[in-house]
Amino acid sequence: MSNSKPSGGVFDYAETAERLEAIEKELSKPDAWDNPEALTPVLKEKSQLSTKLDMYNGLSEAKEDLDEWLELAQEDPEEESLAALDNQVKLLRQRLAGTELATMFAFEHDKSNAILEIHPGAGGVESQDWAEMLLRMYMRYGERKGFKVNQLDYQAGDEAGVKSVTLQLEGLFAYGLLKGEAGVHRLIRISPFDSSGRRHTSFASVDVYPDLDDDIEIEVKDEDLRVDTFRSSGPGGQSVNKTSSAVRITHIPTGIVAQCQNEKSQHRNKATAMRLLKARLFEQELKKIEESRRQDYQAKEAIAWGSQIRTYTLQPYRLVKDHRSNSESGNVDAFLDGDLDEMIRNHLLYIHAHGKNS
Repeated sequence: MSNSKPSGGVFDYAETAERLEAIEKELSKPDAWDNPEALTPVLKEKSQLSTKLDMYNGLSEAKEDLDEWLELAQEDPEEESLAALDNQVKLLRQRLAGTELATMFAFEHDKSNAILEIHPGAGGVESQDWAEMLLRMYMRYGERKGFKVNQLDYQAGDEAGVKSVTLQLEGLFAYGLLKGEAGVHRLIRISPFDSSGRRHTSFASVDVYPDLDDDIEIEVKDEDLRVDTFRSSGPGGQSVNKTSSAVRITHIPTGIVAQCQNEKSQHRNKATAMRLLKARLFEQELKKIEESRRQDYQAKEAIAWGSQIRTYTLQPYRLVKDHRSNSESGNVDAFLDGDLDEMIRNHLLYIHAHGKNS
């Protein structure tokens, strides 16, 4: 196998490998684990660097294997070797596509974990059920990408679905991949809740923030906060409603609210809610900066917060259409089962070509 490795551009193999080796040396010192909490950002960086190197190595190995199968197929063009060559071409194409996406993540926080929220629009049980369908879709997507998916907050709907839900997706480039999902998602279908079998249109909004832990430099004054505790609701086991462990934090100047109820410990819920609040305040600042940049373009596209970004049509035909990149998918079932890669890729290509950030 060749020793050559990709370098330059957004990724530099030698620099990444050198940094990973330095971290591993630090972690191997006898006193390195005396303060485990201080190691959290180091371990996070180690995981990200390892993922990058795995990406490089996988791409390099796929290319070398393809060269070997190509040489074999030229010498002996039998059906078996040609089929293996075809499979290797598909594998290399897949890994190239993944690497191509990674080169588009130039924004400082694209590599971060993501916080994703889903809120149903008006329409009661219809939109709440649609919000739960989106919840399942993003959880499946996270599983497909190998992300760790944590449910931070869940408020069940009155009859079905959810009133709101907050997910944390932990993995390299989780925010970079998912930030384009922010906006209003529309569903057109024959309603399972309508005995007359009429077609309904439902809406749900998705918000996505970078989860930067303590790295977010946002000043939050204690006097600007209102902290409320309450009993947890929804899924969580028999003991979930016995204590007022859930925490809701309101940032009074902006009206931004963050809450968490997934832990039995009020202290942990408060810490997580505070992280969510800081992430939302940080995202608000990013939007102000992005809006300022948009004003510099004479022929800019008018994009309002909460604008409809995608339509999922189940009746009278089956189609998922992204209204920004004009990307379409006819395999609605696979899409709702978390197969979002192609449409996310097309959106990233679109914003990359137009010089946008989300």
